[in-house]
Amino acid sequence: MKVETYKIHGWKEKEIGLLIDENEDWILVKHIPVDYVIDGFKLYRKSAIKKRKSKKKEALISRVLKLKNIETELPKNFDFKSQIELLKWSENQYGLFEFQDNDATLFYGKLNEIDGTYFTIDLIHPNGAIEKGYDYDFSIEDISAIAFKTDYFESIKLLMNDELKKEGQLSKV
Repeated sequence: MKVETYKIHGWKEKEIGLLIDENEDWILVKHIPVDYVIDGFKLYRKSAIKKRKSKKKEALISRVLKLKNIETELPKNFDFKSQIELLKWSENQYGLFEFQDNDATLFYGKLNEIDGTYFTIDLIHPNGAIEKGYDYDFSIEDISAIAFKTDYFESIKLLMNDELKKEGQLSKV
């Protein structure tokens, strides 16, 4: 069980996670937002990582997580893929996706259109409202992290599904 701290290019705050798996492009962790709290999963794009370390602080967190019997299994049906394929997987698995860009700005959404190296989304607002065809072209290369199954992610999903139910559009998610 290994806990690591990540310094991401362009982000002010460091990120901490319990390492689950990695490949040549991605690192998958159980996200640790504070102290010994696990909150969902996070994928970091390796090319966005400036520094990666595991020292005394991380060893103590790892010790606590072992004592808490925290599991390090892969999420159901998970496989490392491209940025867009990972967003599609999250949307198929959970009904939406969450990603952060090079500035650590957080976005929740559903894929709308993919055009070469850019994509657009239907943006999901914090109140669960869906803004169809959000007017911004995201660069695929600007995705630094993808998260899912966090408490906030699940809350947005509940609100989104409630909004869709009100509109009579709820699908099985």
